Amino acid sequence: MFTGLVEEIGIVKTITPLGGGLKLAISCSILIPGAKLGDSININGACQTVEKIDKDSFYVTAVEETVKKTSLGYFKRGDRVNLESSITLNKKLGGHFVLGHVDCTGKIISIRKQTASYLLEVSYPAEFSKYIIHVGAIAVDGISLTVAEFDEHNFVVSVIPHTWKETTLQDKKTGDLVNLEFDILGKYVSRILDKGKQGGITENWLKELGF
Repeated sequence: MFTGLVEEIGIVKTITPLGGGLKLAISCSILIPGAKLGDSININGACQTVEKIDKDSFYVTAVEETVKKTSLGYFKRGDRVNLESSITLNKKLGGHFVLGHVDCTGKIISIRKQTASYLLEVSYPAEFSKYIIHVGAIAVDGISLTVAEFDEHNFVVSVIPHTWKETTLQDKKTGDLVNLEFDILGKYVSRILDKGKQGGITENWLKELGF
């Protein structure tokens, strides 16, 4: 589990095809000293397991499902990536609960520079619209952001200058793919309501109980 607060920008050092998957080496400096084999590290929103560590890099295997559902399959040597180590009990939860389980990819529609922020508009599959709410949380390439506007096809997030500077959002351009993870709380609420429609827990039943 992660917070969506990027700790470091790493560099894709090597990419080795492995059937439908990939072996990746990511160079970085801040995370390496505290990293251990088996640790989880969020790479552009995708939780990956550390399999090897050397003085300036860690190595992971992105399996077929990860390559299929995320933008990791489009990585090139030298690409900059957002990195975050998994949450601990003494780590501040400044963002929101991010699992590192990418739901889908979105495409950047526009990037608009404002006086004190940037507005990033992203298209996404309509099937996920039920998980988005106004000023709700969403992870974009592993970054915890707040939804400013949305409809069934696009959403807009407002990005403060610090986040822009400290993440790979500054590298993005129109048409680029980004990994999206929708808020886990919204998924559970949606699941409960869907179950209620099939009988059992219903919206009226919850209201009768005072919820």
